[in-house]
Amino acid sequence: MLDKRKQALRERLKDPDENVRQAAARALEDLESAMDLEKLLEILKMGTRGQKVKALFALERINTPEVFPPLLAALTFPDEDIRATAIQVLGAAEAVGAFSDARLIPYLVGLLTEQDAELVKSAIRSLGTIGRKDAEAPLLEMLNHAQASIRLEAALALGKLEL
Repeated sequence: MLDKRKQALRERLKDPDENVRQAAARALEDLESAMDLEKLLEILKMGTRGQKVKALFALERINTPEVFPPLLAALTFPDEDIRATAIQVLGAAEAVGAFSDARLIPYLVGLLTEQDAELVKSAIRSLGTIGRKDAEAPLLEMLNHAQASIRLEAALALGKLEL
């Protein structure tokens, strides 16, 4: 099935309309990137610093929710440049909450111990948006955080969780 799709898109690379040609080229790039997902995930585990940064940017072009767990995991890497790249690719942890995928909860909870207050608040907001009861215990802990703005976000998020 995928071969059929790729072949049809390759044929559109010769389309008389330039916009169609560009769209077909973009779609082919996206398909190739998706096929490389496993390779990119391996690079994130074993690659050099530069390779990991390139892999993170490559994940940005892949249109599947499967890219979010590795991107969120990269937010916890010890290397500051890799964490910054992951934040840039994600557009912020807050955007992740829009996917309402409970599998993201452990990654978001992992961000609650970060030093960057904005990242912590974004993770809290995402947990609230996802709304799963699984996030209750870590959010309750955040009500005791030293920073009032983080306590405020935790209180708001707790009000959004399922009953």
